Amino acid sequence: MKKIIYTLTFVLLGLVSCKKPNEKKTEKVSPKYEANWESLANYNETAEWFKDAKFGIYAHWGVMSVPAFANDWYARNMHIEGSNEFKHHVETYGEHSKFGYHDYVPMFKAEKFDANAWADLFEKSGAKFAGLVAEHHDGWSNWGSKINPWNAVDMGPKRDLLGELSAAIKKKNMKFVASFHMARNLQIFKEQPEKWLNDTSYFPYNPKLATSSEDPLLAKMYGNISKEKFNNDWIGQLKEVIDNYSPDLIYFDSQTQKIPESYKKEFAAYYFNNSVEENKQVVFTHKEGEFPKSVSLEDFEKGRMNKITKDYWLTDETVSVGSWSYTNTLGLKKADEIIHVLADVVSKNGALMLNVSPMANGIIPQNQQDILLEIGDWLKTNGEAIYATRPWKVFGEGPTKQEKSGMFLDKITYTPQDLRYTRKGNVIYAIVLGWPGNNKPLTLTAFTNAVSENQIPKIDKVSMLGYKGEVSFSIDGNGLHLKTPNQEIDNKAFVIKIETKS
Repeated sequence: MKKIIYTLTFVLLGLVSCKKPNEKKTEKVSPKYEANWESLANYNETAEWFKDAKFGIYAHWGVMSVPAFANDWYARNMHIEGSNEFKHHVETYGEHSKFGYHDYVPMFKAEKFDANAWADLFEKSGAKFAGLVAEHHDGWSNWGSKINPWNAVDMGPKRDLLGELSAAIKKKNMKFVASFHMARNLQIFKEQPEKWLNDTSYFPYNPKLATSSEDPLLAKMYGNISKEKFNNDWIGQLKEVIDNYSPDLIYFDSQTQKIPESYKKEFAAYYFNNSVEENKQVVFTHKEGEFPKSVSLEDFEKGRMNKITKDYWLTDETVSVGSWSYTNTLGLKKADEIIHVLADVVSKNGALMLNVSPMANGIIPQNQQDILLEIGDWLKTNGEAIYATRPWKVFGEGPTKQEKSGMFLDKITYTPQDLRYTRKGNVIYAIVLGWPGNNKPLTLTAFTNAVSENQIPKIDKVSMLGYKGEVSFSIDGNGLHLKTPNQEIDNKAFVIKIETKS
């Protein structure tokens, strides 16, 4: 009976469309960029607003938030027999045949979601760009898609979540982000039982579970569809979001190598040409070379570079520990840890996008809000050392080393002896990653000929952000010497502002 109901729902959704986002009524201009890498490479892949913004926030939120157990891969792992998620699901909701992942959809109500409150929080946190996961690996769309029946307007909340947040964020004059993780949704191992658990497909094919269903509606959610349909839906849904919400930044999670190159080129051309029509610069990201660097920026999930790079890049990190989406036992990082990552990233020519984990009802828990507000308070005082800055001659100094670049790096704990440098015009900022103590001598060894290649700037003035007193200094062959004040400025990190003549 349930299969019949879902099939009828799928048919009806194909015939009826309600509360869909308004389609653009303006006429398209002649395309400036063609769907080939040579033409697309003429677009400036690094928007100036993005190079100035440095810090953004987005949210992993959707049907995945309902179980609130384990982590954001619950939807996959609940289908793997023997896993903790599988056991939890059976104990809590019953056998999979009676309650599948798709049955969580009516439980995702977002009844307390307030887009304006989110945007206000993000603004107070110091973010210059913000947004939402448009579609995660689980095949759920947070907007009123005409292509994907599993969407927030037709099911669950029956609200255009992406649209509401887009409007609220743009009202705050922040840039809007939409992230797409759906490339992993396609199942490609149906005929290879030995690969059913290969994680390049999010939902593992299992003939005993709904992941193998050929019911049109269920097959769509679980990615048990043809490559041709999947590819057409992939590009179609991207165009829907571009047309209706005009995101400034599109983030792609991994596995886009599963998408044929022709579709990727079509997407990039469509996005770039839309930006010309909208008279703005846009950016999209990739992981591990899945798009050319000539058209997009590389993202390092939970990682970063260990040196200054010519190419601008992005790190996406999460306020939580262990899961990107909300769980009942979610661990959290401290504000100083996130601030240190931000300083390190910016010093090496990158930006940080921080993820938050709202509950299924749409509330961002207070303990997460408190961390964001701490970051925002720090940026109110020290933001001039972050926003609109560029790397200096060296990114930093200190005992703590990052041995390699890449994604998923081990946690790095910095000390008050670790510094990160940025610059803006004739001003150099030294961000000290902790408080070394009151009246403590500091020597900035980057201000030596050996480090700065015989180009030591002539210093006019030294001050500390958030401190009104004068700062005495001297400089010699060992570096720039000064002392901390007799009062603590900030135990998370503080900034030494060095004004030079050149």
